Amino acid sequence: MELDLVERARAGDVEAFTSLMENRFEQMFRTAMAILGNEADARDATQEAVTAMWQGLPGLRQPASFDGWSRRIILNACRMRLRRRRTAGGREISLALFGAGLAPGGSSSRPGPSDQIVHKDLLERAFERLNAHERTVLVLHHLEDRPLSDVSLLLGVPVGTVKSRLHAARKSLERALERESR
Repeated sequence: MELDLVERARAGDVEAFTSLMENRFEQMFRTAMAILGNEADARDATQEAVTAMWQGLPGLRQPASFDGWSRRIILNACRMRLRRRRTAGGREISLALFGAGLAPGGSSSRPGPSDQIVHKDLLERAFERLNAHERTVLVLHHLEDRPLSDVSLLLGVPVGTVKSRLHAARKSLERALERESR
């Protein structure tokens, strides 16, 4: 069914493309939101990705690879938005999507509401210190619960590289949390 939609969209069928995007738009936006941290940039990146998909779809050689192809496009749109943001000098990261249950130090007791706010703020500031590659690999693997093999395909790098990037990103986040909690 989806392969048929991809084929029809490649041929210029707007309704087929709209159906494909309806199935993916929310996930694309969540990914962009987690990487970029603010709604305006996430909406812009998602819209840029949808436009790039529509324009690039006729050149997609393997319709069966549409899923991975579309995910790479949203990741690239997020990277471009981060580059633009860096040259403009502004950065805003919000980790509301990670939930309030993430507490530094691996505390097993359930924090109260004020503790959750403090921990969330601490995590947001620490996450802001990470570079785009570190944020991307953490979001894909931990927030989206993707296996390493999927992350490897999305990023276009070997699984071993994903493992080392993930390890480095976790260490960077750990160091950033330590710096922020001082």
